[in-house]
Amino acid sequence: MSENDYTDMWTNLGIDLEAHDRLMKTLGQFYGDIYLSQTNRPEGMKYLDFVLSEIHGLRIRELLEAKNEGRKIVGTFCLYVPEEIVLAADGVCIGLCAGAEVGTEQAEQILPRNTCALIKSFFGFKLARLCPYTESCDLVIGETTCDGKTKAYELFAELADVFVIEVPNTKGDAGRSLWRSEIGRLKNKIEELSGRTITADGLRAAIETVNAKRRALARLNALRETVPAPISGRDALLINQVQFYDDPVRFTAKLNELCDELDDRVQRGIGVAPAEAPRILVSGCPMAAPNWKVPYIIEKNGAVIVGEESCVGERGTRNLVPETGRSVDEMLDQIAERYFRIDCAVFTPNEDRMGHVREMSERYGANGVVHYALQFCTPYAMEAGKVERALKADGVPMLRIETDYGMEDFAQIETRVQAFLEILR
Repeated sequence: MSENDYTDMWTNLGIDLEAHDRLMKTLGQFYGDIYLSQTNRPEGMKYLDFVLSEIHGLRIRELLEAKNEGRKIVGTFCLYVPEEIVLAADGVCIGLCAGAEVGTEQAEQILPRNTCALIKSFFGFKLARLCPYTESCDLVIGETTCDGKTKAYELFAELADVFVIEVPNTKGDAGRSLWRSEIGRLKNKIEELSGRTITADGLRAAIETVNAKRRALARLNALRETVPAPISGRDALLINQVQFYDDPVRFTAKLNELCDELDDRVQRGIGVAPAEAPRILVSGCPMAAPNWKVPYIIEKNGAVIVGEESCVGERGTRNLVPETGRSVDEMLDQIAERYFRIDCAVFTPNEDRMGHVREMSERYGANGVVHYALQFCTPYAMEAGKVERALKADGVPMLRIETDYGMEDFAQIETRVQAFLEILR
């Protein structure tokens, strides 16, 4: 996607150059069709377009420069890994590659075929040597948010340095106590990795940095509550995906600039879709870049996505860490409590998520909800029925979609989405 020459950098990282070139060309075409074909996009999206064009180029160069300065690069796949702790040790926290059907054949030589697309994807990127983020990392932090990931990290540890934190599946006192101890264990690991002691001042500054990013994302979400929607769901998803890759301070500044523009659009009644376009809330599994298939189908058929109840959406940005902590232990308590409130489907019972979906549906004025689950992702597939019943009580229709990262079911999904939108109109 980038026109700059990063051949030497990718070679030194062990990237398969030929396969990587094919991947970038495919993604470039995909991005052009889905994103650059949109009309009436905010000017501020040019920054996001630039970030995407350099996602395996300039950003990787920045990470390698940080490594040369002695900073550690820590990769994750999950919201439960507190970025604050990595930043407090002057590290860089980065999302790793997933979201595309890459290296599937190699991954299925190690993993069961009936494994969710996200797990096969991050494994496939590693085995196919196509993710410069993974190859730049000093440490990958895994987590036990499902049985598939838990076992996959055991195998992934044979390919990279991995540290796994245990996420409980209940929110009682025992689960809270376990989670707090895991946050402490993570802090010790990051200190060991970085050779730096996390101080109260450093942790407080990190909390403020991440809170600022979440406030900017919350501002974006609030602007999307208006009619007509000032930005497409595809662009909002892209913003939420880029937050895991970009420098947090730069990203926050650019997002606030974009929000200034959107605020002006709202004041002038400028939208990306007609005011009468069906407003859709997407709920369910995370959509890691470049997983844009379902949002593209929804919006190319005349609807506008106004919110995401997802890890790549409001589930990840809801709630801030208090900025009142005075000691490292007190701030770690507050960090643990904030992350413990995330309503991942791994928890049982998980009534908080039902409440959040209903609240978001009302707040965004959604006409319908599309529940998105990756095939073989049992927690979200199992919760879909409860979400549907909760929404039915409010008179909000829901469409269930289970899919993977492939394009074979594109036409089938589009037919179902078209029928669903007809109900809403």
